Amino acid sequence: MAPASRDGRPDRSKNAASNTNKKSAEKSGRPAPGSRVGPKRTHRKGSSSPSVARGEARINNAKPARFQNVDPVDGEGANYVADGVRLQKVLAQAGVASRRGAEELIAAGRVDVDGEIVTEQGMRIDPATAVVRVDGARVVMDEDMQYLVLNKPKGWQSTMADDQGRPCVGDIVAERVMSGQRLFHVGRLDADTEGLLLLTNDGELAHRLMHPSYEIPKTYLATVKGVVPRGLGRTLKAGIELDDGPAEVDGFSVLEINDGQTLVKLVLHEGRKRIVRRMMDSVGFPVLGLVRTEIGTVNLGNQRPGSLRVLGRKEIGELYKAVGM
Repeated sequence: MAPASRDGRPDRSKNAASNTNKKSAEKSGRPAPGSRVGPKRTHRKGSSSPSVARGEARINNAKPARFQNVDPVDGEGANYVADGVRLQKVLAQAGVASRRGAEELIAAGRVDVDGEIVTEQGMRIDPATAVVRVDGARVVMDEDMQYLVLNKPKGWQSTMADDQGRPCVGDIVAERVMSGQRLFHVGRLDADTEGLLLLTNDGELAHRLMHPSYEIPKTYLATVKGVVPRGLGRTLKAGIELDDGPAEVDGFSVLEINDGQTLVKLVLHEGRKRIVRRMMDSVGFPVLGLVRTEIGTVNLGNQRPGSLRVLGRKEIGELYKAVGM
């Protein structure tokens, strides 16, 4: 054992092995065996302080770490709630990271509460009222909120009920509605159009997604009659006149030409009734088949027609960010 100094601690000048271990630990970001890094945390007896270096490098399960600049929200910043839930526990329960991982994210300054960056460990908040963001993406904490993606089949109505007895979206979610869930669709697809339709009970998010001022892009794949000329994309991007006003696309590309038909991809933020069909009709290429594949960053993928899936936390966070929530 190394000789002790007057204050009872080992003599460091005669403990080269200990110094080597500490230098190695500093490079790796891990505390050396038996050492303490930073002040002892009272809310977790006997453990070391979270590593800022690991917090900066840690993968955020709620959102990629490239969005780190957070605009303040209205309010006076983070509020401490004496009988609330510890912030790291809230993040862990929301699936952002483990409890320890959440502590490292907090230490690295990647978490804000009500617009204020929080680096203090153990802060207690009210999960029902606090707006928590990690890397700028809002963390969904209300388990009563529902966020679903439906691949609406062709021929089905975008309504929760149909007085003519036609198949509709409400038929697919009937069991959920009967169990007490209040769901409504975000926007519509006409009966002949299939593809991605969002269902939720988050009224504020739904309102913003449908409001034209937020310009949420929607992506469609359309099979049209005829061979599309090379300059059609420029025409559609420049804008064309319809009976209810001008319309334009944000993106246009030709994907495939086969047997006198062309498969094209259109991206636009317009939400007017049958907008894609009317635009393509006006330029002489009527739509034979139409599928909506994306809303914002939410993608239909390989989801089969008529099926539902629950949005992941990352997808929900991206929708929140897109509409400024």
